[in-house]
Amino acid sequence: MKIVIANKSHASYAEEICTTIEESAKVRGTGIARRTPEYVISKMEKGNAVIALDGEKFAGFCYIETWSHEKYVANSGLIVHPDYRQHGLAKDIKKVIFKHSREKYPNAKIFGITTGLAVMKINYELGYQPVTFSELTDDEAFWKGCQTCKNYDILTRTERKMCLCTGMLYDPQKKKEAKEKSKLNDKAFHRLKNIKQTLFYKKEKLEKE
Repeated sequence: MKIVIANKSHASYAEEICTTIEESAKVRGTGIARRTPEYVISKMEKGNAVIALDGEKFAGFCYIETWSHEKYVANSGLIVHPDYRQHGLAKDIKKVIFKHSREKYPNAKIFGITTGLAVMKINYELGYQPVTFSELTDDEAFWKGCQTCKNYDILTRTERKMCLCTGMLYDPQKKKEAKEKSKLNDKAFHRLKNIKQTLFYKKEKLEKE
């Protein structure tokens, strides 16, 4: 099994990818925005997708979407072929597409909306946090993509404040700030530790005298 950055040489898998995504949604009984083979191919040609292959057989797929002038990035269309489920492949694909997104768009916030508990768990492990829809992109093109979902009426009735999907967000700036704060806390801890050790040695020396 190999997971690689997709390119135009993988265009022949586009039809099967779209069919697998649609059939999976029907089985789960959840709404999902439809993808066309042409759209999937465009992602491959731009280097904005990863594909999992078992030899020449399609096993899984996921692609990158950018919004609000690349301030936001979404890892969308995650799908694993039924023959390869229950083996952790979805998690492996998400790790690869997430890493690729971070490298290609280092300053972008990475977000997703999903009804799948498995995807939510994977996202959380990667550092995503549940957020309200107001914290996601306000790019109309993104929300327009929800129109083919059978739950779109819920989204419109709530004025895009909520739906059956859960919004999740990875904010690189917040992660950076948290990391820096952790470093400061570590330094403060070591300073305090050194002070306590110094006081202990002074106390010990005085007692001996």
